[in-house]
Parts: sequence; structure tokens; C-alpha cells
Amino acid sequence: MARDGDINEPTREFPDYPTSESLRDRAEGSPGHDREYAPGAPGPARGLLWVLGAAALAVVVLLGVQATGLLPDFRNPFAKEQTDRSQPPLLKSIRDLSRYVAAEGNFQVVVDVQNDRRNVPDFLLNERTLFVGAGRVEAYVDFTKIADGAVVVSEDGKSAEIKLPAPQLGETDLDMDKSYVFAEQRGLINRLNDLVAGDPNRQQQIYKLAEDRITTAARDSGLTARAEENTRKMLEGLLRSLGYEKVTVTYTAP
Repeated sequence: MARDGDINEPTREFPDYPTSESLRDRAEGSPGHDREYAPGAPGPARGLLWVLGAAALAVVVLLGVQATGLLPDFRNPFAKEQTDRSQPPLLKSIRDLSRYVAAEGNFQVVVDVQNDRRNVPDFLLNERTLFVGAGRVEAYVDFTKIADGAVVVSEDGKSAEIKLPAPQLGETDLDMDKSYVFAEQRGLINRLNDLVAGDPNRQQQIYKLAEDRITTAARDSGLTARAEENTRKMLEGLLRSLGYEKVTVTYTAP
């Protein structure tokens, strides 16, 4: 039992209780407090640098491992994908060609076609397409049509006469890489019809019209006359290199 004189004395079981004065003195003079809470202390900054360094090291390691191919590639799960379900090409026929292409013409045509109805507003029922078509046409001489006796050589072997079939035009080859729809107008009813029962061959009429226009232009362009001249020059140079001094090339009526 403690004595009356020892009631206010601190013991090991009951240490001295801090007073307001002792707390103030400890806050003002404690060196440990200054190191822990003083502004500009290197403790938090050093910790932040450690975190940033560890993150940078982790990124470098991840990139290095991915470059080695040990990790799978991370792809966009919503990336656009294209599936080709086309059938393999089917060979239908083969034919031998014995034609000499002597000239080629490149053409461009603008097709402006409009289909509408009388007394019906254009915004309801109207189809107008502005198509720019580019194509080429070849002019050739078919050597398979050379008749017997078409080549006549003189007795002295110094002249030769050749009779060839007239040049003709090939089919128009529409270049779809250079052809395009410049503008298109369609009425409300036409658009609704496309949603219900669209016509996938609607553009084929425009393509066919462009090919016909290019074919007509090729016939009027003098392409066959250029083919005649080029074929004549080719045969003259070839036969003269073989020793013929005079070469005559004529064409039969088409």
C-alpha cells in the first residue's frame, strides 16, 4: 500500500503524465519532430522517385519480354475484321491468239442518265446518275485470217507483196479503277425500294452505256487507220531486214 507522501510520485507502473508545458517544450525542441514534419524534407520526394523508377523499370521489362515473343500480342477486341468467302476461280476456256495489236486508244466518257415519271415530283420518284467511265480499245490485225497466197515474192527475191485482213477493233475494256460515280440522285420512293428489294445489277446498265459510248468514239477516232499504218511499218522493217528491197502491204475490205 502506497504511502501518502508517495501518491504524486511517478512509478514504473504509472509513469509521469505529460502536462501542457512538457508538450510545448517537446514540440519546440524535439529534433526528431523537425526531421519528420519539416517542409521540403527528402522523405516523401525520395519515396515518389522510387515509385516512378519502379514503374519505368516495369515498363521496360514488359516491352523487352514482349519483343522477345514470350508474351502473346494484345489486340483490340473490337478491331475490324474482313472475311473472304469468295469461291476459287473457274477456268472456262482457253484460246490461242494470233493477233498483232497495232494501236490502242484510251477514252473517257461522262454518262448522265435520268429516269423519272411525268407529273411526279423528283424528290419522290427520280433516278439520276452521273458516271465517269474510263476505258481502252485495241485495234489489231488477225493473222489467222491471212488467206493462202497472201504473200507473193518476186522471182529475183528482191520484192514482196503481202495482203492482210483489215484491222478491227477489240472489245471495250472498262477500267473500273479509273471509273467512278460522280453524283447520284434518288427519290424517296426509290430509296425505299432499295431497302425492300434492291437491284444489285442497277449499275450494270450504266456500265454498258459507257462501254457503248467508248466503242462509238473509238470507231470515229481513226484508230483502225493508225493500226494499218503501224502494221505496215512493222512488216516493212521486218522484211527489209531479211533482204527484201521493196515491200508492199495491202489490206482487204473488212
